[in-house]
Amino acid sequence: MGAVDQTTTGGHLERYDEALARDPISAFGLVREWLRSDWRALFAELRERRPIFVTPAFTVVTRFADVTEVLSRETVFSVRAFGPRLDAALGGPFMLGRDATPMNWRDKGLMQVMLDPRDVAGVRELAGRLADERLDIAWPSGGVEAVHGLFRPVALGVSATYFGFPGPDAQTLSRWTRAIVTDGFANFLGDPKIQAASVRAGSEMIAYLRERLAERRAALRAGRRLPDDVFTRLAATALPAEIGVDDERILINMAGLPLGFVESAPGAMVEAVEQLLLRPEVLAQAIEAAGDPDPARFDRHVWEALRFNPFFKLLPRLCERDYVLAAGTPRATMIPAGTLVLAAPASAMFDADVVAEPEEFRLDRPGHHQLFFGFGQHACLGVHPARAVICEAVRRLLLRPGVRLLPPPEGRVVRAGGIFPDRFVLGLGAEGQEQ
Repeated sequence: MGAVDQTTTGGHLERYDEALARDPISAFGLVREWLRSDWRALFAELRERRPIFVTPAFTVVTRFADVTEVLSRETVFSVRAFGPRLDAALGGPFMLGRDATPMNWRDKGLMQVMLDPRDVAGVRELAGRLADERLDIAWPSGGVEAVHGLFRPVALGVSATYFGFPGPDAQTLSRWTRAIVTDGFANFLGDPKIQAASVRAGSEMIAYLRERLAERRAALRAGRRLPDDVFTRLAATALPAEIGVDDERILINMAGLPLGFVESAPGAMVEAVEQLLLRPEVLAQAIEAAGDPDPARFDRHVWEALRFNPFFKLLPRLCERDYVLAAGTPRATMIPAGTLVLAAPASAMFDADVVAEPEEFRLDRPGHHQLFFGFGQHACLGVHPARAVICEAVRRLLLRPGVRLLPPPEGRVVRAGGIFPDRFVLGLGAEGQEQ
């Protein structure tokens, strides 16, 4: 069964088809550049004309129904596209790199118990306190570098206090997470240097955690009081040997916590803040809502802002067998086994067939239209604390008077590797206060 009509009349697709006929490598480069710099327009064109966009290198899936179909068919669309890289870094199998296996089911269940949703209020208070500490430091200068001066320290502080994983120091933990996540999710060409850096970082991380686990076990045996963090909960949990949760499973699952948080949470904070600051009327409403004792009133501003520029725009999957995607619709397409499939939540959240008035900023959107934390088998385990941390850090920033974008180049988000926000300078206080 073939795809829907893929003839073109202009725009991105016309340029792509011309490049593909002339030089397939240049066509691939065009798509990569558009995904970084012009994704909204590209996805809009694809949803309308080629919702299942087949290229020689990969297939991009753009409609809401098709994206959720891919992400919920884990036995067909597996995480083998990136799972082996995470396994290599951590020195053993990691649940995120396994689909519909007993290990995935067991480890995911264990970590869901450890990341108790009842922790949310305390985690939110922690994130707010960490944000205020950084903002107090930045305030006299009249500005803040929001990535390394605010949002990333908040994420690292939550990792240290709530996860119980501070690293030897925040800078080292930050280096580890960036190296491993870059290889797993941004090393599209398989650069061996990036892979080697990831393996080194993972080896150092696991060695560090192994020492910390031994220390906690010794403290528990001695009856010493330990903080109620996730690491202590894991160290203190005794399960039957038949369950198979040994120390290596504990170490690898602990390593996965900052990997799923330290890059994505600050990334989401940056994108949401930028989108709010670009909309003065919405910003005024968000600032007013930030003072409301009900956090839900403020939080919906963050999630709608983030829809306009999600941190993770594509989720890679590998098609394990021939499969007809969107069967029974005009866009039905045979996806051959071995195809790299890029499901695009960023596009799905603008699909007018599901999302009403997608180009409008609306606060009444239902939660099931939000795909920021994935969908299906590999939806984010730590969604409850992560949502609280992201929203509270943004709220504390907006409670400060005079938060504003600065003129370029200072006020522009600078990205490492074209993906990770690495610098974003904001003004604080009265105009002209910046030093």
